Amino acid sequence: MIFTKGPLPDTYLIDPDKKQDDRGFFARAFCEREFAEHGLVQHMVQTNVSFNARRGTLRGLHFQRAPHREVKLVRCTRGALYDVIVDVRPESAAYGEWMGVELSADSHRMLYVPEGFAHGFLTLEDDTEVTYQVSAFYTPGAEGGLRYDDPALAIDWPAPGRVISEKDRSWPAFQPPPTAG
Repeated sequence: MIFTKGPLPDTYLIDPDKKQDDRGFFARAFCEREFAEHGLVQHMVQTNVSFNARRGTLRGLHFQRAPHREVKLVRCTRGALYDVIVDVRPESAAYGEWMGVELSADSHRMLYVPEGFAHGFLTLEDDTEVTYQVSAFYTPGAEGGLRYDDPALAIDWPAPGRVISEKDRSWPAFQPPPTAG
């Protein structure tokens, strides 16, 4: 695997190191040893699949609060999407900053989302499927979220979201940390 540090602290883009021949290619999608060598979480407790029938489906921005915070390893297995993460760790110098990356089934690229980040995506094609591994079990009482269209975050989505759940439309506005004094 090829690990490239993302623009936000502790984030990585992970590309397959493809071994190709006339049959196609072979590549690792996960290797505990390689993740450990990069100081990344290696223990994943569940794998989730999100199927999205329509282009323009927007999901997120979701996170889990401590002590149930989770790492996510996100990969698009069918179609294409624009994946967005927001640093919601108040102690982080990048608190409130976001990054976006296109993930597609064709690229096989993955996004490593550290603990303490909100995560969401916008599908760019019909019938887009996303698979993500997580390091903590889903805990409904620890669930949180941010508005995908919050002006304080100013996320530059590549297209408007056309299919958005009421829950995702209703998340609260982003709250900057209180200032001292």
